[in-house]
Amino acid sequence: MDRVAGMGVAVEIVREVTDEVVQAFGRLLPQLSRSAEPLDAEALRALLAWPGNRQLIARVDGPIVGALTLVVFPIPTGLRAWIEDVVVDEAARGQGVGVALTQEAVRLARAEGARTVDLTSRPSRVAANRLYERLGFQLRDSKVYRMRAADPEV
Repeated sequence: MDRVAGMGVAVEIVREVTDEVVQAFGRLLPQLSRSAEPLDAEALRALLAWPGNRQLIARVDGPIVGALTLVVFPIPTGLRAWIEDVVVDEAARGQGVGVALTQEAVRLARAEGARTVDLTSRPSRVAANRLYERLGFQLRDSKVYRMRAADPEV
């Protein structure tokens, strides 16, 4: 795992699925989404193997207390990056974990040549939205549309 330290938070890119990583995702994912299915070691390995995915974790004094997924992908208008599934353990909030994870994701995306880094955040996540704006993300006048895979075909 690569490490970047700052503000008492160590951020790493997950390179290998360990029991500790599986347990951390088991603890963190329910804090992100009540509907998220638990990930076993095989599912996490598939996530790490997917081209363009970077799974970041954050530690404060040893234990994993946060995670973020960075996806970098080429499209006709250039290389783009997207941040997804940012989660910080409830017990570690307010310690700079979200800042450290997001700043490292942006650094990695820029190092790979991404023209933009995008993310979405629900309006109800007031603290997260303030954080993203403080870090330089700008609110876009755009709508996000979603179609579930199980939805009928158009």
